[in-house]
Amino acid sequence: MISKNNFSWKVAGEAGHGILNAGLMFAKTCLKGGLHVFASAEYPSLIRGGHNNLDVRVSDQPLYSHTRFTDLLVALDKNSIDIHQENISSNGGIIYDSNDLKISSEYFRRKDILLFDIPLLEIAKKHGGKIMRNVVAMGATIALINFDLELFNQVLRKNFGKKGEEIAIANVEAAKSGYDYAKAYFTQPFSYVLEKNPLMSKYYFMSGNEAIAAGAVKAGCTFMAAYPMTPATSVFTTFISQEKQFNLITKHTEDEIAAMNMAIGASYAGLRAMTATSGGGFALMTEALGLAAQTETPLVVVEAQRPGPATGMATHTGQGDLRFVMHASTDEFPRIIIAPTDFADCFNVTQTAFNLAEKYQMVVIILTDKYLGESYISVPESQLKFIPVERGKLIIPNGEDSVSENYQRYSFEDDGISLRAVPGVKDGMHTASSYEHDEHGSEREDEDIRISMHNKRAKKYMLATKEINEIYAPQMIGNSESDFQVVCWGSTKGPLLEAMKLLQKKGISFSLLSLSFLSPLPENALIDFFNQKPVDEMRTVIVEGNMDAQVAGLIKEKLGLEFNHKILRYDGRPFNPEHLAEAIEELVSSREVKEMHLSKKGIVSASSDEGNRYKEFVKQNRSYHGNNTSNNN
Repeated sequence: MISKNNFSWKVAGEAGHGILNAGLMFAKTCLKGGLHVFASAEYPSLIRGGHNNLDVRVSDQPLYSHTRFTDLLVALDKNSIDIHQENISSNGGIIYDSNDLKISSEYFRRKDILLFDIPLLEIAKKHGGKIMRNVVAMGATIALINFDLELFNQVLRKNFGKKGEEIAIANVEAAKSGYDYAKAYFTQPFSYVLEKNPLMSKYYFMSGNEAIAAGAVKAGCTFMAAYPMTPATSVFTTFISQEKQFNLITKHTEDEIAAMNMAIGASYAGLRAMTATSGGGFALMTEALGLAAQTETPLVVVEAQRPGPATGMATHTGQGDLRFVMHASTDEFPRIIIAPTDFADCFNVTQTAFNLAEKYQMVVIILTDKYLGESYISVPESQLKFIPVERGKLIIPNGEDSVSENYQRYSFEDDGISLRAVPGVKDGMHTASSYEHDEHGSEREDEDIRISMHNKRAKKYMLATKEINEIYAPQMIGNSESDFQVVCWGSTKGPLLEAMKLLQKKGISFSLLSLSFLSPLPENALIDFFNQKPVDEMRTVIVEGNMDAQVAGLIKEKLGLEFNHKILRYDGRPFNPEHLAEAIEELVSSREVKEMHLSKKGIVSASSDEGNRYKEFVKQNRSYHGNNTSNNN
């Protein structure tokens, strides 16, 4: 049976052999053919060597994540065969070079897959060298799946044209040789084919980090300071690449402390400014984070999560930093935390983040992760919003507005938000230091001033909470008659949407609430979500990429709501749809409270209590469900 326009391809080998570039070129080829694509990479924290792989999933239907299975593997070394052959689909295949790898067909454990032994190295050497094995393999791939080679040639010419016409032609010829070899020696139809599909809408091919950088530029951000740190680096490099076109200012600082302080200084001067880092870099930024809070300086910070503690797993993914960014720096002060849920969301909420930062004169943290930030997807233009710029109570030099002679930068207002004058505004002089202060900014340690200023900062957060609940509330996906109510946040949304498709084929459904705003929480939406069914019929599930179920704990802390089940993963890898579907399916016949831990092997552990915890949950939360909603406050 032939599968048309539903294909998963993986290229794997040592770092330094063009693995990531090859995968993205194949993805762009499929996109040129009018197909939806999703590409995600895995690589070690090494400059050269170690195992790299990039997956490209292709379909004529919208895609939301990678998949567990590979239909065709391009193995450029033996290690790739050992690691990945168990997850190759039945009737799938492997492209390899037996002479280069010095193996025979007996080396393969799987007997239900096709082997495509192609002299990749020999062909590559005829066209430029070993590095071109990946191009030869992609040419062979296109032949096996019966796709259009000219589309790939167009990508090759664009990709290598900047290196010179000779190099571009050599790559085109290498691809053609791989294509011709596969057509000549493998005449049996492969189980998977791709056909061009005319897409009606305009699509962009972008990563989450690229979308965040584009959203920042669209929001009017003109200054970014950062010290490169995986997996946030491409936010910075993308911003840099637009420097000349949009007249941006970028600063590669000596460390993260300087990056945060420079961003604060630029924002204080009246620019929209941001910085980006990962957990270790954010740890260095925390003292300056408090400075931004004390001076009420708007600032957007991107924190791209990876597993810790310390250096941890620098090139892998996770969702373990929520509690860290919520409470970073000394004492307590308000901050808004947004975790984009998909690639369009990265673009959209980044614009919102800048508006909220200036409107409420506070720090807004965009909490993303390696999986969302560094994966690529085809995003329809219709999903990208252009949000009007709101700069709040800002007075700029030479503007129409002005300040009084007795200007008080931190005046007490009904909404807690004071008029913000930047340097150069007439009569706008004031002190902005790290000390507690009075309305003018003068350093004070009086008890009543301390209390008033602390309350002032908190009042802004209360106002932001109201706006977020009213305007930015998440929308439920699915319907209230579903078997389960699932809550997730950030990048877990994509795999859950794919799991939803898989379970629908088995007659199992769940409704999904995907959270972007984590601080403040969208309390009304969460209470309504938990109210979908009477308590005795409820099956609530939280899905998170950490061990402690941090958002579940936050929801319990703020709202008193507790989940029946938790599905958690913290091995440095993203959830895949198949394992999520298996975990939810296992819950179908169970009324036990379960905490399930997932890994590449699927469900690796599950704990349950057959009665006490569930009964206690029902008792404590009954007022939030069914017809009794009187205590929803």
